[in-house]
Amino acid sequence: MEELYDQYRALLFTLAYQLTGSAADAEDAVQDVFVKACDVHPERLEEPKAYLCKMVTNRCLNLQKSARKKREMYVGPWLPEPIRTSEEETIETKVVRRDLLSYAMLVLLERLTPTERTVFVLREALGFDYPEIAELLGKQEANCRKLLSRARSKMGISEGEPVAAEEVELEWVSRFLTSLEQGNVEHVMSLLTEDVMFIADGGGKAIAFRHPVQTSDHVAQVLLDGIHSLRSNFQGDFHFEFVPLNGETSIVIRSKDETVAVLFMQLRRGKIARMYAVRNPDKLARL
Repeated sequence: MEELYDQYRALLFTLAYQLTGSAADAEDAVQDVFVKACDVHPERLEEPKAYLCKMVTNRCLNLQKSARKKREMYVGPWLPEPIRTSEEETIETKVVRRDLLSYAMLVLLERLTPTERTVFVLREALGFDYPEIAELLGKQEANCRKLLSRARSKMGISEGEPVAAEEVELEWVSRFLTSLEQGNVEHVMSLLTEDVMFIADGGGKAIAFRHPVQTSDHVAQVLLDGIHSLRSNFQGDFHFEFVPLNGETSIVIRSKDETVAVLFMQLRRGKIARMYAVRNPDKLARL
């Protein structure tokens, strides 16, 4: 079992994380599956990858159903929990396409039903064949194809269209932060699309907008006010770090040993179209 754990843990964690959007839930699901696998007859583990993936998938489907009920009571928008990833190729990036680890993709996955999300992740992120997916879910191949098509439609991805995110370069981010710190409203607005959206997750435990903020002028003002608030609340004792999270460059705001927030940016034609701010301390504890 230790050998199976070493061989498949990264794959199973990635699958569970993509299905739940929670590193904590993903780790619990993987641990639970390996504990239960210890009692499985060896004959049933002749194809361990398929069997373990099916166990994790079933566990996560149950988690997704209960999570939907909890999120109905969640304070403000719910955003996925960020995870640290390496800029170099790792086991995780070998088993899942790097663009499908992106934070924006995780947010899009929230539009799907648990079954649609499972089919999309297995097919698009992990490259499972339709017969494998059908076997894992106990469905017909044709049904799985329809589920994938429906999932792509809900996510706004056309059939056959790549889902790669536009890369955010460090130099570009540095200029953006400099403009914010200098209070250069015009330059900040020039880096935002007109229909830009800012979404923050405080979970009722940190100050955050309870509804998405839209349009470049409103978002620019929110960001500039945010810098002013940081200076006031932390007496200027805060700093920005560029950290590889979810396979991309993110901005982590820290004050001493405290992680204050994580910012993700989704670009469209070189401008910010979406910005996600994770402020819920429960989702920052691992960073």
